[in-house]
Amino acid sequence: MGGGGVASPTDKISNKQFCDDEIKALVDVANSYHTYVTAHAYTAEAIQNCIKLGVKGIEHGNLLDERTAELMAELGCYLTPTLVTYKVMGSDQFSAFLGPENSRKNTEVLYKGIDAMKIAQKKKVKICFGSDLLGPLYGYQTQEFRIRGKVQTTQEILLSATVTPPEMNGLGDKLGQIKPGFIADLLMMKSNPLDDITILDEPESNILFVMKEGRIY
Repeated sequence: MGGGGVASPTDKISNKQFCDDEIKALVDVANSYHTYVTAHAYTAEAIQNCIKLGVKGIEHGNLLDERTAELMAELGCYLTPTLVTYKVMGSDQFSAFLGPENSRKNTEVLYKGIDAMKIAQKKKVKICFGSDLLGPLYGYQTQEFRIRGKVQTTQEILLSATVTPPEMNGLGDKLGQIKPGFIADLLMMKSNPLDDITILDEPESNILFVMKEGRIY
């Protein structure tokens, strides 16, 4: 947690959760295991604080500014927006999911998320696909495809969901592409998502089968 959260009851979005020495220690230990650190962070201050100390990925990033996006691109950091989370939690259907203070924080980041995506795209930050939805909200995660369509091209959205995450995870030579030597993880669709990305928000109607490691399910 590089900064305050929406669901946490007692902190502000602007709060920093760790001091520099603690973040650096986390990064050093991760490096010793040949892996990396990602951080939950909303504000430009929290994001910069993390990535300057070696954090590789930022989850959320709704209050990103241009200077921070430039720094992320310069350092080769990854951004995983979770726009659908705030849309769903702010809906009437789940109005009781968050308390009053949490709802206020949700609104604060909800309307900034699209702007942050636009900034990240403009500054050529590497963007991954995520949702951050838990429990009964999990089934709404595919709505992220529709929301991303307001900012990204269809090809950019698909790359963020297939090629870029394995790259961040150090698996870019095994996952995310249909190439010889890559693991055969595939979705067979009724039609081409390049023509209409919203078909990925209706998986029951549009996915013919899932192939995992060459086996069809």
